[in-house]
Amino acid sequence: MEYQKQVAKIIRNIEKVMIGKEREVTLSLVALLADGHVLLEDVPGVGKTMMVRALSKSLDCDFKRIQFTPDLLPSDVTGVSIYNPKEMVFEFRRGPIFGDIVLADEINRTSPKTQSALLEAMEEMNVTVDGMTKSLNKPFFVMATQNPVDYEGTYPLPEAQLDRFLMKLKMGYPNEVDELEMLNRTDRKHPIDEIKPVIHKDQLIEMQQEVDSLYVDDTVKRYIVQLIAATRKSEYVQLGVSPRGSIALMKAAKAYAYIMDRDYVIPDDVMELASYVLSHRIILRPEARYEGVTQEKLISQILNEIDVPVRKEMHG
Repeated sequence: MEYQKQVAKIIRNIEKVMIGKEREVTLSLVALLADGHVLLEDVPGVGKTMMVRALSKSLDCDFKRIQFTPDLLPSDVTGVSIYNPKEMVFEFRRGPIFGDIVLADEINRTSPKTQSALLEAMEEMNVTVDGMTKSLNKPFFVMATQNPVDYEGTYPLPEAQLDRFLMKLKMGYPNEVDELEMLNRTDRKHPIDEIKPVIHKDQLIEMQQEVDSLYVDDTVKRYIVQLIAATRKSEYVQLGVSPRGSIALMKAAKAYAYIMDRDYVIPDDVMELASYVLSHRIILRPEARYEGVTQEKLISQILNEIDVPVRKEMHG
């Protein structure tokens, strides 16, 4: 694993900006290395934009930001064909979706039609404009942010579209010690201006390929399938995790194992990530809310009920 040792450097680099957020930084990197996307749900001002900017600068990637508003059109995301009278041809002008790392800010403030333009690009790795298909470059990583759905003027993402995100995270407010350190670091100059690349984006693509090649033992695969099946059988669940969710959990576990400096997945990797990868894929019955059952509590209960495979050295 040529680049595995670089992961710790990337995390340390981002933490120069993101104080006290090692878990969120690590999980974001898990999603990126697994070639997935992240949905960040939180109130404004907790550092979501800084996280994505620090990630893109650390990886020497092209960063694009899309501010979603109620009047944003799909062509504002994907790009548009403009007529060039001199050449007498239509020329395609790329939209911000053609970045390496894209921040889709406040995705639930725009119309479902514009949301679907972004989500189609995430799923298909290309966009269609005026009947022409344009491929997106690799790497391609979307971190979408949304305000909590009880905020006014929001369009909640449909379940089928939530499923496109590898994981859903929350930043949360910093504690007082971290917030004081944040004030000290930004007193004169913002640390984001000092961030230098740790690796090049070509190396990132090779890291993603290394993650893909990690070994997953059949016992771990069966464990994942058992967890997913349990979400479909629960009396509190209206709609359980789809097969896409089981693939996502395996891919995320590979990336986490890679970050932990292993070339194989263990059950602990699956347990660590289950809530982040699965919770947004579960639709609960109305009575679950009355009994205080949340998606996270349900996954925790399932993890406690299902026997963990005996750990062994799982080399390929």
